[in-house]
Amino acid sequence: MKIADRYLKLVEWSDDEQCYIGSSPGLIGPCCHGSNETEVYRELCEIVSEWVEIHQEEGLPLPSSLVTRTFSGKFVLRVGQDLHKALAIRAAQSDRSLNNLCTDLLRGSLTHDHK
Repeated sequence: MKIADRYLKLVEWSDDEQCYIGSSPGLIGPCCHGSNETEVYRELCEIVSEWVEIHQEEGLPLPSSLVTRTFSGKFVLRVGQDLHKALAIRAAQSDRSLNNLCTDLLRGSLTHDHK
């Protein structure tokens, strides 16, 4: 596996731009676009490979990869007192823990965004 293969590569349709846009979150922002999804992905792969090569040639550190990073499943989220209270009440009303309610809400939000 090449180092460039360890980086997440996304090709997404942009309603605003009316084309596909390629990016590598954590490494490179939007960096290529076009009307053909496969071609944009191919170009994105080349750009990521070139980006990695440049970093290696210049002795620059590469950011850690989201693909190979291990996640604990825990993070701190500050929501403010009022929202915290409202979520705790909603959790109690639905006979769930606050953690389960928030996990379900976040999971539903992610599913809804990617349909």
